[in-house]
Amino acid sequence: MRLLLLACLRARTGNATTAARIQNHLHAAGHICVLKDAFMYESQTEIANLISTDKFDGALAIHLYKGGRLLQGSRIPFGIIFGGTDVNEDVKCEEKHRVMGAVLEEARFAVAFTVKMKELAAAEWPDARKKIYVQTQGIKTTPKETFDWYRFLQNAGIPTDTGSLHVFLLVCGLRRVKDPLYLVDVFSDWHRKEPSIHLGIIGPAVDPLFTSEVKEKVKRAPGVHLLQEMPQDDLHAAMKRCFAVVNSSISEGMSAAILEAMDLNIPVLARNIPGNAAIIKHKETGLLFSNPQKSTESLLHEDGDLHYHIHTCRNSLPMALGILP
Repeated sequence: MRLLLLACLRARTGNATTAARIQNHLHAAGHICVLKDAFMYESQTEIANLISTDKFDGALAIHLYKGGRLLQGSRIPFGIIFGGTDVNEDVKCEEKHRVMGAVLEEARFAVAFTVKMKELAAAEWPDARKKIYVQTQGIKTTPKETFDWYRFLQNAGIPTDTGSLHVFLLVCGLRRVKDPLYLVDVFSDWHRKEPSIHLGIIGPAVDPLFTSEVKEKVKRAPGVHLLQEMPQDDLHAAMKRCFAVVNSSISEGMSAAILEAMDLNIPVLARNIPGNAAIIKHKETGLLFSNPQKSTESLLHEDGDLHYHIHTCRNSLPMALGILP
């Protein structure tokens, strides 16, 4: 079968990573899957012409609005994979809500990464409930064996001669929905009290204007570092050496960075939102926080031992393996 897969393909973002994994899986199953960036097309007509020219038998789109709207009126059957911001954020816009409802009505099926995501979508479009299926993401990490951790620290401006280090990594595309500034002040204050504490924010500059805001904020925040994006195998190696992976998003479908940290057996500290709470069991497979101060308090016991919860969070690997399809 010849399939078209539409997704937002900004480099090293969650949707791009998910799309690549789906494409590889379909290829392994014997299908031809052609991946196209939804941002490169403006209308259903352009996609209709592409479908006709390339003779696709079916189509998939990641994100009900960004990808799905381009398949409206398609002559071939198509399915939708919810992205996260579509059911968490875009539903708040009346016009987008209308368009997404129409797309879902035409779709043969839809896939949600979590039961919570399915329930959110079904609450908005009750008639579509029976065509929404839950399929959790599969994750495979590939940390580079020759990765130079000390050079990474030096490039980040993190001292390597201070004894023990506790480096937290916040892995995300720099855009407002990921809210990387949410924890900057509290981690900077923590660094002033405990110089071994550092927060590294790493990811592509998805929103140039917001990226400028992040750069200016980080300049005035000792202990917080804005790092250049890097190849996935290097990123996995850096995650494997860090103290914990942090997630501060306002909205998530199913965070690939969290799942990757779990697969690498690295503790996770995440904002308590539905997408994160669906995969993290507090104090067992990670730590959830509801405000910036709680993020650091989650890691401190009554005696101030930074390592208090780390042993319990090491259960994250079995959790990650348990949700693989």
